[in-house]
Amino acid sequence: MSEAVTKTAEIGLIGLGTMGGNLALNIAENGFRIAVWNRTVEKTETFHAKAGDLAANLVPTKTLEEFVQAIAKPRAIILMVPAGEAVDAQIEALKPLLDADDLIIDAGNANYHETNRRDAAVTADSPRFMGIGVSGGEEGARFGPSIMAGGPKSAWEQVGHILEAISAKHEGTPCAAHLGEAGAGHLVKTVHNGIEYADMQMIAEVYGVMRDGLGLDASEISKVFGAWNEGILQSYLIEISHKVAGTADPDTGKPMLDIILDTAGQKGTGRWTAIEALMLGTPASAIEAAVAARNMSARLGERKAGQAAFGAAPGKVLGDAVSAKDLEAALVAGKIICYAQGFGLILEAARQYGWSMPLPEIARIWRQGCIIRSAMLNDMSEALGEDPERNLMLAPFFAEKLKETHGALRKVVALGALNGLAVPALSAALSYFDIMRTERSTANMLQGQRDFFGAHGFERTDKDGKGYHGPWAMNTV
Repeated sequence: MSEAVTKTAEIGLIGLGTMGGNLALNIAENGFRIAVWNRTVEKTETFHAKAGDLAANLVPTKTLEEFVQAIAKPRAIILMVPAGEAVDAQIEALKPLLDADDLIIDAGNANYHETNRRDAAVTADSPRFMGIGVSGGEEGARFGPSIMAGGPKSAWEQVGHILEAISAKHEGTPCAAHLGEAGAGHLVKTVHNGIEYADMQMIAEVYGVMRDGLGLDASEISKVFGAWNEGILQSYLIEISHKVAGTADPDTGKPMLDIILDTAGQKGTGRWTAIEALMLGTPASAIEAAVAARNMSARLGERKAGQAAFGAAPGKVLGDAVSAKDLEAALVAGKIICYAQGFGLILEAARQYGWSMPLPEIARIWRQGCIIRSAMLNDMSEALGEDPERNLMLAPFFAEKLKETHGALRKVVALGALNGLAVPALSAALSYFDIMRTERSTANMLQGQRDFFGAHGFERTDKDGKGYHGPWAMNTV
């Protein structure tokens, strides 16, 4: 191994788990020499031995000191270690070995507040810090992810050419970009994951309507998803839903979906999105509903008790009341609303933190390599380019689509409610749509209540200014 270290690497990577190992191979395959180090030396040696032809571009190292020395100055080091304390510990271990113009890149699923903190801790004599979101799972890391970078512009200028080279490409355009300062990249990745939660949940909901409301079997549902993937809903998630529904269990021969236990896991990034929406004061109700649905799915015992107490919803009750075309249109409307909420959350974060956050560029880098890639993102990028401050629902293209499809969304939600078919994310999307198209809402009642019990004051429709009170002011308790 020591002989290999004499060859200088252009970049380094720490952490050879599945994601880190695949990312290192991706970098090597794109022609960049990369030094690698893992806390377990045996893992490094095994990784290098199995790299085949790519081993020539890998510089395996035994110690952290050897690893740092193997990288050309100014050094750039990617961390692919578990989020949280492990990142801080690795940064502290690296600091004494690095120069001020070196760069540490956290490419894990970090909470953007942590990235903000680490960025703020950088001093004149400490290495620079950069946080990047990497989407696409294991396959994306190996063959081309969507990369969302945040941090100093100088950091992007140093490593941007490598990140663009290893990223997914959409019609030849790299799906990697510098999106702003500090934790901007990790914030965008968090919102990406929140949209992913909502998109997946809405697909699951229309699957449930087809299965329980229409009585379709898995193979029939697979064909519906396959047909949808040829139209406006063309996307990675619809594509894999088609494949999942059409797959048989090799052990039993039954549809795979009929064998999978209905308790959904989560790693927490969708929850982060919901929390940030609440903290930033911007609506993300479809994402919040999707997170809550996963939480409820885990309560299998309670759900069994609920069915025993109240009875199951009657199956196959919808007949011809709803069609596959209705469900497709409902999903189109839900998807538009979900993305409008996601981009609205990014915009609000940009305002509050003073980040640049180029929304059209975010839509562009999501077009390939990531889980939420879809044909619709082309139109979203164009619409955001016209006016990034405008709610995506109000862009002419999407406004017309919603005019065409919100009736179907209303029908699916109404039939679900009437027949006991839960569609929480679609319901939340519809409620958002209805509130956001109502000039005179019901919040005047809320303000009246708040003033009555807390003298919080309100604004009037017929006078300027704030701090007005109702005649009940002396009645507060």
